[in-house]
Parts: sequence; structure tokens; C-alpha cells
Amino acid sequence: MITSKELGEMKSLDATKVDLNELVDIRTVEVQIDLPKEERVADFIQQIKNPYLFKCGNIVVESVFSETDMTLVERIKQYLRMSR
Repeated sequence: MITSKELGEMKSLDATKVDLNELVDIRTVEVQIDLPKEERVADFIQQIKNPYLFKCGNIVVESVFSETDMTLVERIKQYLRMSR
């Protein structure tokens, strides 16, 4: 299992200074939907190596997670309601 210190180190990497060849391409990651949630998350992190910084093709993707219990789907629904 990954430690909070290791996650902090991953989060602090500079996306402009990382070698593209060292990043995992998210298109190669397979989410194991049959696993329980905690195991699925652990498996995803094991595959992606860094959930904060990865690539999609030749594009570097930097993820930022907010401290909330709201899911992405709930956030998108909220956004769509506000934009009407």
C-alpha cells in the first residue's frame, strides 16, 4: 500500500519538468470493475504509478483533487444545473 508521504511526493512533481517517457499512459490502464472499491483504487494506483501525473498519448495530464466527499459525477451535475 502506498503511504501518504509517497502520495505527497507524487503530488509535488512539476509537470513541466517530468520526462514524458517516464509517465504511464492512462490508455493502458485497465480498471478492474469486479474488485471492491478499495482494491480497485489500489490496483489503479499500482498501474498508473502516479494518480496526479500521467499521460494520454503525448499529452501530460496533471490531476488535482479537492478535499470533498462530492464525486465527479455529482460535480458535473451541479455544474450543468448552474449553467442553464
